[in-house]
Amino acid sequence: MPYFDTASAAPLHPVARQALLAALDEGWADPARLYREGRRARLLLDAAREAAAEAVGCRPDELTFTPSGTRAVHSGISGALAGRRRVGRHLVVSSVEHSSVLHSAAAHEAAGGTVSEVPVDRSGAVSPAAYAELLRADTALACLQSANHEVGTEQPVAAVAELCRAAGVPLLVDAAQSLGREPVPEGWSLLAGSAHKWGGPSGVGLLAVRKGVRFAAQGPADERESGRSAGFENIPAVVAAAASLRAVRAEAAAESVRLRALVDRIRAAVPQLVPDVEVVGDPVRRLPHLVTFSCLYVDGETLLHELDRAGFSVSSGSSCTSSTLTPSHVLRAMGVLSEGNVRVSLPNGTAEADVDRFLEVLPRVVAEVRQRLDAPAPPPRETAPAASLVVDALGRRCPIPVIELAKVIGEVPVGGTVTVLSDDEAARLDIPAWCAMREQEYVGEEPADRGSAHVVRRLS
Repeated sequence: MPYFDTASAAPLHPVARQALLAALDEGWADPARLYREGRRARLLLDAAREAAAEAVGCRPDELTFTPSGTRAVHSGISGALAGRRRVGRHLVVSSVEHSSVLHSAAAHEAAGGTVSEVPVDRSGAVSPAAYAELLRADTALACLQSANHEVGTEQPVAAVAELCRAAGVPLLVDAAQSLGREPVPEGWSLLAGSAHKWGGPSGVGLLAVRKGVRFAAQGPADERESGRSAGFENIPAVVAAAASLRAVRAEAAAESVRLRALVDRIRAAVPQLVPDVEVVGDPVRRLPHLVTFSCLYVDGETLLHELDRAGFSVSSGSSCTSSTLTPSHVLRAMGVLSEGNVRVSLPNGTAEADVDRFLEVLPRVVAEVRQRLDAPAPPPRETAPAASLVVDALGRRCPIPVIELAKVIGEVPVGGTVTVLSDDEAARLDIPAWCAMREQEYVGEEPADRGSAHVVRRLS
């Protein structure tokens, strides 16, 4: 069964497995002790730190192992903000950061700090100029991911880092998605990563803090990991994480070329094979293994279940594929369709035959899901007996409001309007996104007795 969700968690690399098994026998003792077993554990921990630091491009004493990538982000942000509190309490983040960054920002704001979000364009990238505009004299920290976890778009980290350096603001880079695949971006002050993203064991993260960056670790004091990560180190997992990071980075150049070609095939083929599909994210400045596309008139959860039944493990940024009804903050910030969203992220070693079979299965699965929802068949009807129509989709979840809109848009003349009544939060994103995809005009949202009235003008 092809596993196409390595952006969530990569399969354990063979080198990680070997290192883990070996370290279980040698690295179980307390590395802080001076007896033989403790010294042996300390040697393993020090060697792992040196290997990881070399891969990241920092000094070993600048790198801390944490219990997860999320903990690395939380500790990095809280420690940098605390260390620079005399400068101010202003934090700058992009609108498409990982939830670990946004949760830290929300906690900082709740504690009295201020937060500014840098918007992104439709590809999901920030503008360095827009980022620079939000840097202030009281900015204590800036955060920018190396590449987006949902759509794969790479961010202009080096350019933003140069602007931050000129402003005297440290930049924290969340490199979780790119660390095992792409060169480490230049200019960072703090960097976070997560082992299970590159084929290491889960439960290991890393936080690198450059010398000279003011940093005050938060929480109760602890003597381990230079006081930046409390608790007994999981040495076997740390050793496996460092070994696999070195291995995947050695393989990255060749494997990235191969995976990029497979992803290019998916990006080109999907819009040809499946009608009413938008491939999202930057087509060039992107991670080599990841592609995301959104299908109109499709329920995301049903689509992923059907692909799973067909033998493919993929994921989504759609609200309907998780326990929340809130649309993906990444897709919302980009202004693209949130429903029917499919993220394909290929692991190292993916066979071309598996990609070919995925492209063979996908059109049938999408067509079957659309048929269940009574979605419209393209092209839309051209008759236009009414100048305006109202679609009542109250109480119905997306993609139903969008489907009902698509059914009737051909029944109004060019210049006529369709008003969709909806109380679904996702409609605020999906109806404008549909308009952008179908080249219709989204006039705007108006208050209604229940929910909102979304007005669409037919342009063609």
